[in-house]
Amino acid sequence: MATATTYIGVKKHFDASTEAVKWYFDQLPTLLKDFPYEVCLAYVFLRTEKAQNRTLYCGVVKLHGAHTVIAESVINKQHLTRDGFHGLYKNVFARKIPDTTTAKIKQAEKIRDRVVHGKAVKHADMRQAILDVIEYAELMNKDLKTYAGFEPFGNLRGFKGRAQSLEKETTRWLLKGLGFAIA
Repeated sequence: MATATTYIGVKKHFDASTEAVKWYFDQLPTLLKDFPYEVCLAYVFLRTEKAQNRTLYCGVVKLHGAHTVIAESVINKQHLTRDGFHGLYKNVFARKIPDTTTAKIKQAEKIRDRVVHGKAVKHADMRQAILDVIEYAELMNKDLKTYAGFEPFGNLRGFKGRAQSLEKETTRWLLKGLGFAIA
C-alpha cells in the first residue's frame, strides 16, 4: 500500500500511474498544488463516479450490443448508489468486482463521506484516500481491459468496435432485464 507524507508524494504516485489514469485525472496535479485536499478528494471521487457510469455504459454497449443513445439516456437517469453500482456491475458483466479492487476503495469512501459531511479529517487520511482512488482506478482498468476490452478510467475512443447495435426497443428490454430503471 502506497503512502505519502505531502502533496508531492501524492503527485509522485500519480505520475507513476498508467497513461490512461493520468489522462483521466488530468486536473489532479494542479489541484494538489493549488487547492486543499478536500477539493482534490472531491475531484477524484467525482471522476470515479463518472467512470462507474462509463463502466456500465461500455459494458451494455460493448458486451450486450445496446443501442448507444438509449443506453446513455438510461444510465444518465439511473440513480446510482454504491451498492447499486455493484449490483448492476454484476448483472452487466456476469461477475462481481474483484474483492481486492473493492477493498481498495472502501476506506477512501469512508474518508470522502467524512469530508463531505463536514467532519474533521486529518490531511494524512485525505492523502491516503486520494492514493487509494488512484490505485482503484488502476485495478478497475486492468480488470476491465482484460475482461471486456476497455478502460473506464481512460480514453474510450473506439471501445465498441464495429459491432451492430440492437434496436432501440430491444435495448430498453435488455436494460430493464439487467436491472436498470426504465420509465
